[in-house]
Amino acid sequence: MKNEKLTQDEYDALNEVARGIKGDRVSACIGRNTKRLAGLKLFSIAHNGRISLTDKGQQAIFLRRCILGLRAVAADAGVKLDADVAMFLGKKAHVLPRPDDGGYDITEKGRESLADITAQGM
Repeated sequence: MKNEKLTQDEYDALNEVARGIKGDRVSACIGRNTKRLAGLKLFSIAHNGRISLTDKGQQAIFLRRCILGLRAVAADAGVKLDADVAMFLGKKAHVLPRPDDGGYDITEKGRESLADITAQGM
C-alpha cells in the first residue's frame, strides 16, 4: 500500500464495514470515506449499493493491527496480542514470546521495522 496512507477516520470506516453494516444506511464515517476507499480498492460497492471489504481492505486492517501490536510490545512487554497478530509478528521474527508471563519481547528486527514504519509516517 505504498503512498496510500490512511487516516484514523478511514481506518474507522474500514473497521465498521468489516464488522458489517446493519440496515440500509451507512454511518457518516463510512459515507465520507467511501469514495477514497473504493478508489483505493479497499471497499467494493455492489450494484445494489451494498458496501463490503475487499481482500486488500482486510489486509490493510490486519497490517494496521500488526503495527499497533508491535508498538504496544515496544511500550510494554507484558501486553497481550491477538493470536493472529502474535503469530504473524512471531513468524516475521519481530517479537519473541516470553514464557514466564505470556508477554512478548521485541527483537532487533522488530525495532528496525518499527523505526522504518515511524519514518514513513505510519
